[in-house]
Amino acid sequence: MKLLKYLFVIIIVPNILIGQKSWTLQQCVDRALEMNISIKQSKLNYAGSEIEKQGAIGNFLPNINIGSSHSWNVGLNQNITTGLLENVTTQFSSMNLNMNLNIYSGLQNVKRLHRANLSILASQYQLEDMSENVALLVANSYLQILFSKESLAVQELQLDITLKELKRIKELVDAGVVPKGDLYEIEANLASQEKNLVDAKNSYYLSKIALAQLLLIDDYENFEIANESYDIPISDVMNRTPQEIFSYAVSNKKEIKIFETNVEIAKKDLEISKALLKPSLSAFYSYSSRIGYSDRLVPTDEIGYAPIGVVEGTGERVIAPYTKMGIANPLSFSRQFDLNAGQNFGLSLSIPILNNLSRRSNVNQTKVNILRSENSLLQKKLDLENTVNQSFNDAKGAFKAYEASQKLVDARELAFQYAQNKFEVGVMNSFDFTQAKQRYELAQSELIRTKYDYIFKLKVLEFYFGVPITVK
Repeated sequence: MKLLKYLFVIIIVPNILIGQKSWTLQQCVDRALEMNISIKQSKLNYAGSEIEKQGAIGNFLPNINIGSSHSWNVGLNQNITTGLLENVTTQFSSMNLNMNLNIYSGLQNVKRLHRANLSILASQYQLEDMSENVALLVANSYLQILFSKESLAVQELQLDITLKELKRIKELVDAGVVPKGDLYEIEANLASQEKNLVDAKNSYYLSKIALAQLLLIDDYENFEIANESYDIPISDVMNRTPQEIFSYAVSNKKEIKIFETNVEIAKKDLEISKALLKPSLSAFYSYSSRIGYSDRLVPTDEIGYAPIGVVEGTGERVIAPYTKMGIANPLSFSRQFDLNAGQNFGLSLSIPILNNLSRRSNVNQTKVNILRSENSLLQKKLDLENTVNQSFNDAKGAFKAYEASQKLVDARELAFQYAQNKFEVGVMNSFDFTQAKQRYELAQSELIRTKYDYIFKLKVLEFYFGVPITVK
């Protein structure tokens, strides 16, 4: 039994503690940056750009290929030994080395390398921009949980107050001090409070699910954020003008740099397309050899005589000596390789004259792409300026709404305390007391809503001014 208890402690308890981990905002952001699928895709795009650069560097190197073949000639073939057509099987091997080097092609390789570097830069900006947007999205979901959590606490507090008032009103009704109608009013209010509490719990649970899904966490039930309180932050960004914030954003935000880099890529594409209109010069070299495996004819030491003609007039044959030939085994592989080797090298010049206007059309198309990229950049800057102005006004308006809600809560709290005192001494009926309590509850809920609405809108504004994502 003691052993079972010990195993329970060392195995079960740590798992429970892990499941009950409380996540801070920074931990949530770190988790999202590690697990988010869009960020993983951006990382793959960056890796692809690195591979593209490797290919651009490889264009400066020569093309070198080695080939070989081995063939059989079967059936009726000429016997290279006797020169006769025979049904024989012969074998041959051949080997070759080919090399081609681009010497000049309008500096295409240099321009392609520059373009590859720009693609890497664009992919890096895309990854950083995606990371910033994911961090902002996590902060929004995190704040939504905080809002739901505080709203739930308000509902629990109001329900507790209602339960206490219900207990007291029952005592007064039993004593005949107040009519039963007051009890019915409190009970109706209790039912409404219980419904509001259920709604608040559902909202809190759904907000946790939303963040957990964003972090790719399956254990929704045990997912909790850190139990910390967050007050209205003091930020210097509200002392800035929208123009100052926009100037910083347009110079530093990665979403703008992506479009700026795309313009540079389009310009580099134009340079590459123009280079295709220029002559190209390349050098080539090839080396080959051939190996045979058939017997060969070789001279022997024997001298033979053969007629080569007749003497005019006498008809006497003219005989001349010749060296008799014999059949020998084929030469060794290395010997044949050296004897049969051949080389070919030279320069190749290509001057484009007419290519169905495809190259000229490509130049014109890249010019259009530059204009498109420049227009997209201009539109992005206009959108950014509008977003910054809108975010500034939203944050400013949200702060004023929060200040107004704070004043309203203070006033409603005093009114509720006054109504509670009157209700306890029997001067106010339960209906009027319930109304005062509900107005105080609504004011508290509105204060929480405006608080987190301002915090998030402030975070958005800080986002464009380069302030790190925090909610403390």
